[in-house]
Amino acid sequence: MEKNKYINRLEKQDIKPTAIRLLVLEAISNKKEIFSLLELEAELGTIDKSTLFRTLTLFQQHMVVHSIDDGSGAIKYSVCSSNCNCSISDTHAHFYCLHCYKTFCLDKVAVPDLKIPDNLVPISINLVIKGFCEECKKFAT
Repeated sequence: MEKNKYINRLEKQDIKPTAIRLLVLEAISNKKEIFSLLELEAELGTIDKSTLFRTLTLFQQHMVVHSIDDGSGAIKYSVCSSNCNCSISDTHAHFYCLHCYKTFCLDKVAVPDLKIPDNLVPISINLVIKGFCEECKKFAT
């Protein structure tokens, strides 16, 4: 029954549900935190990095995941909510901890409405707040 949930999610996003894609979707759907390609590769050791990257890229194009550039040098990913269309209006802020290097979605912190000149067409906005998370705030100086 659980497998049908993942098949339905992929089909709803116009993605053919292959065995690898189902395995990746199941793994990321259970994540409570933002994750990187390397973290996913360590978890799914039987799938090579290039296959995982292509799968995450496909998932991003079809709004299954969104990517976060938190400035750490590694793109991070988070599973989109079922009603997300990954438009600028869905964009929210992220928090990057300078001590533990974790990135958190701040779903309730919307990116401010920016006045972009009419001659420019924004595709995405990335707002990352850097500091110390709850567990690491004791290291703040």
